[in-house]
Amino acid sequence: MKSNLISINDIARALGISPSTVSRALKDHPDISTETKRVVKEYAEQVNYRPNALALSLKRQRSNTLGLVIPEIVHHFFSSVISGIEELAYAKGYRLIICQSNEDYKREVINTQVLLDHRADGILVSMSKSTKDHGHFKDLIDSGIPIVFLDRVCEEVETDRVVTADFEGALLATGHLLERGCRKILHLASPQHLLIGKLRLEGYLKALANFGIEKDPAYILQCDTRQEVLDLKDQILRLAPEIDGIFAVNDFTAIAAMQLLQENGYKIPGDIAVTGFGNDPIASIANPPLTTVEQRGFEMGRQAVEILIRRIENPSTFIDFQTRVIPVSIEKRAST
Repeated sequence: MKSNLISINDIARALGISPSTVSRALKDHPDISTETKRVVKEYAEQVNYRPNALALSLKRQRSNTLGLVIPEIVHHFFSSVISGIEELAYAKGYRLIICQSNEDYKREVINTQVLLDHRADGILVSMSKSTKDHGHFKDLIDSGIPIVFLDRVCEEVETDRVVTADFEGALLATGHLLERGCRKILHLASPQHLLIGKLRLEGYLKALANFGIEKDPAYILQCDTRQEVLDLKDQILRLAPEIDGIFAVNDFTAIAAMQLLQENGYKIPGDIAVTGFGNDPIASIANPPLTTVEQRGFEMGRQAVEILIRRIENPSTFIDFQTRVIPVSIEKRAST
């Protein structure tokens, strides 16, 4: 099917002038008369002419397109990250292609290849939970495509990163439970091959150590989704009579655990106090409202794209790789 897009050649034929004259008129070239510029621009606007982005990118060796690979768009945190990226990217003249991995390694590999095929100038990545082979990231770097990791980063690939202060956030959340009198705190953790999972576990353990409490492996469960709370229902309920607090690695898991306990006769926070991580909007309307760690997704996205654009626009300049850490705070609510 023939494209209906208007080209410079079409404008030239309609006006009876050369394509080069049209091109220079559209660019306000000083060799073209004011009247010719006016005629060309008015006609171009009338026929809704748009420059060929692919042709321009090939000419400039830059597409002014950024890629983003994230686990899921539906989470408030990642939608906030996207908002932060878009605000700065569009202000700087870049477009954004967004891909979801849906926590699937194979899909993540396909996403990175799609972005490479579409000549993205640089790529922002938050790694999927199932990713343990990082060859696709190394392939991007070998192809000359700069990468900035955000939130879930790959330790094996040396590049720029923007992360939440995960250790400090876990320390705050667990410390708050301890200050409220809790001493037997269950941690619902992320997979430990993810740096965020390791750091949040370390923050939890550090808070316990600060209060002279030894680690109890029975109080650490890999459980970071609502479904996993349901899958581990029996195990959580077996522990419930002896625990007095829960620190969950994210808000969705924390709320699922609260609901499970409430359905089985436990009072929150009377019997068991609960903290989460992320400050998703659902945390403020949970019953009771959830105490959680504020995670600044918008600022993370903005800083990540700032670093990436600097890499793209200064390809020959040596710049040390950096890791920026976004600070956290705790939002205290009725669940504790």
